[in-house]
Amino acid sequence: MITTPYGQISKNNYQRATQIRLLICDVDGVFSDGRIYLGNRGEELKAFHTKDGFGMKAIMQAGIEIAIITGRQSNIVENRMKALGVTYIKQGIEDKLSVYHQLLKELNLSSEQVAYIGDDVVDLPVMQNCGLGIAVNDAHPLVLKGADLITYTRGGFGAVREICDLFLQCHNRLDSTQGKSE
Repeated sequence: MITTPYGQISKNNYQRATQIRLLICDVDGVFSDGRIYLGNRGEELKAFHTKDGFGMKAIMQAGIEIAIITGRQSNIVENRMKALGVTYIKQGIEDKLSVYHQLLKELNLSSEQVAYIGDDVVDLPVMQNCGLGIAVNDAHPLVLKGADLITYTRGGFGAVREICDLFLQCHNRLDSTQGKSE
């Protein structure tokens, strides 16, 4: 077992994490707690954790790309991810696996170089075809069962940061990360 700031993971998963060059994330239930707030005028609100934003910027500085593949379409997600510097933002996607394969081709990556973090059964096809399939702590039971790695942190409360910190640890950059909260 390997010790991380959040707890222990298997040596196998740690080794797999050292190979990652692309982190693909679902949004609702991963960056947020899964709840969607709707105002009286139809406006949609989501809460994002600044810890996740800081971690994302840190791994991008370390050379790991980030992509978003989500089933919902939201200006909030577009704005948040662009503000963090995410280039690959795919929204309104029903077939996440086909978009995953497109990203592999576009970025010239093998499946072993990709991690995916999700929370619901629609995430399983990509999770089971990438190098490291990650479920947030409060994911659907079938996703927890099918994941290679389960975060100690719940979705919306820094689970993405936990994974970013793992990648930074794998590259000996966890203690040297600098920047500002996003």
